[in-house]
Amino acid sequence: MQKRKVPIKKYPQKNSPFGGGFKIYYIYGIIALIFLGLQFTSINLTEEITQTEFLQKLKNNEVDAITFVTNTGNAEIEIKNNTDKKPHFVFNYGGDSEYLNNKIDLIITEGSLDNISVGYRQENQMFGEVLSWILPLVFFVGIWFLIMKKMGGGAGGGGGGQIFNIGKSKAKIINNDDISITFKDVAGLEGAKEEITEIVDFLKHPNKYTKLGGKIPRGAMLIGPPGTGKTLLAKAVAGEAQVPFFSLSGSDFVEMFVGVGASRVRDLFKQAKEKAPSIIFIDEVDAIGRARGKNAMTGGNDERENTLNQLLTEMDGFGTNTGVIVMAATNRADVLDKALIRPGRFDRQIYVDLPDLLERKEIFQVHLKPLKIDKTIDKNFLARQTPGFSGADVANVCNEAALIAARKSKKKIGKQDFLDAMDRIIGGLEKKSKIISPIEKKTIAFHEAGHATVSWMLEFASPLVKVTIVPRGKSLGAAWYLPEERQLTTTEQLLDEMCAALGGRAAEEIFFGKISTGALSDLEKVTKQAYAMITIYGMSKKIGNISYYDSSGQNNGFTKPYSEERSKLIDEEVSRIIEEQYERAKKVLSDSKEKAEILATSLLENEVIFKTDLESIFGDRKWKSYEEETLLEMDKISEKKSKSVRNKTIKKKNNGEKLD
Repeated sequence: MQKRKVPIKKYPQKNSPFGGGFKIYYIYGIIALIFLGLQFTSINLTEEITQTEFLQKLKNNEVDAITFVTNTGNAEIEIKNNTDKKPHFVFNYGGDSEYLNNKIDLIITEGSLDNISVGYRQENQMFGEVLSWILPLVFFVGIWFLIMKKMGGGAGGGGGGQIFNIGKSKAKIINNDDISITFKDVAGLEGAKEEITEIVDFLKHPNKYTKLGGKIPRGAMLIGPPGTGKTLLAKAVAGEAQVPFFSLSGSDFVEMFVGVGASRVRDLFKQAKEKAPSIIFIDEVDAIGRARGKNAMTGGNDERENTLNQLLTEMDGFGTNTGVIVMAATNRADVLDKALIRPGRFDRQIYVDLPDLLERKEIFQVHLKPLKIDKTIDKNFLARQTPGFSGADVANVCNEAALIAARKSKKKIGKQDFLDAMDRIIGGLEKKSKIISPIEKKTIAFHEAGHATVSWMLEFASPLVKVTIVPRGKSLGAAWYLPEERQLTTTEQLLDEMCAALGGRAAEEIFFGKISTGALSDLEKVTKQAYAMITIYGMSKKIGNISYYDSSGQNNGFTKPYSEERSKLIDEEVSRIIEEQYERAKKVLSDSKEKAEILATSLLENEVIFKTDLESIFGDRKWKSYEEETLLEMDKISEKKSKSVRNKTIKKKNNGEKLD
């Protein structure tokens, strides 16, 4: 049966009060026009003169008329033979026109001059007074709009960051046509996908769940380390859901103005209710969801807490949000407010962990599809080479391998390109130009050979994949091991790992009779492991089955939850465990001293050795990884099924039967 795609109604965003195309530049254009208008209106075609110059012109019988502007204190002069009847000169008479009139009469009488015309008028200044009020106002409003645009950025629904939309939600409405990612594009994460798919089904078929009296969950929180695919899952929901999908970040609620965050939360839920059923996705929710009461600032109005309070009320308060499901993602679940993640708000907490071996293989299959790779590339090998990698790290490895192959002008990406990409990501760039003395180089070679030998000889230590003495990143040498991905770790496994870590320093003492500072990172790792074994996992007989681990995080670290006597005993146990494993590492190396020396010499000559080199020196390793055997077995089953399908297809084709 063909699946019918339901058309989604697109909801246009609200326009700005000034129209969608309104720009701040229009305001400055208006201000410029007003200034130009003022300039034109203020152009004075008359020449300004002094009262003495006017009296001189009067004595020379050049003046034809004078007009007193009583409200400005100016007098306008028209000279004789004036064809356009406009004043040619103006001067300030000080406001006393009677005194000037008497002086004019006296000059005319004494000089037997022609009489001149004398007039009076008042000038209308209303337009100039209005402009004197409006112009500063328009100027400051323009500056305010510019500030809002810079700080508000595109606030809410096409408002362009205008002051009128500062409290509007910044959420983007995503429809099915806007995104192409679906659940098929999300490799691994089967458990998380199952729960997310169920949430989408809640909105598509609500009666299926409510007819039995159940309630649709209010929210789902995606929790996990960075790069594990939390936002990718949300994008897949947006691509699969047949409902409006509101997407925004936790920081979109935060603004410098008090009350803006709470206002945006209200507006967001108002829009979501209007378009219900709908989904709201808040990425990096810890930006507003941090636990209240732990802020260093006291006595002020905490805008972030106000925003969180409004979010809590909208999700589960007196109002109802029927048909609105809130999804959120964070990698800091430990700092979230407990009221936010309680049932009734975020009912479901979906943990998106780092992918295991099988999931990494599926992720590689997704990211290798668009690449031109060599046919000999083994996905099992790539998955085994990337323990602890997240989905984002795997994608980065594939991209880096493609760049390395392109740099070498290859037509296809080979196995070595992927290995180089992993080395680049894990260890950093090689520093072949770094100057190292022969003595230091020999010490580094025997140090790394010590690690490789001990790890090869111990059952639970991680086997070597590659070791190099070429400086890489901050280290003078680097080694790559394949740790077994365990769910539980025993005391024997931890001790073997500690012994392998101390193999480098043990090799220095055995072959050179002295030690160096090159074992700093090894000692740091071993010391932390030893303290964890005793104080956290209770793996010491003297201390007993006691754990001082505080999962709530309430212990601030300033006080120890044990006495000074117990502290001394813990230190003694840590020292005993480390020294025992150091002596054990020296014994393993002493038993295989000749082979370890051959390995170190080979490393000095070639600067890099691989697993095959160890097999040629020490022979095959006795112990194999359970995960690797599982992968190989699954590949055999998959190949067997593919072969069966191909045989059936060929058989039907030969018999002339219709193919499915």
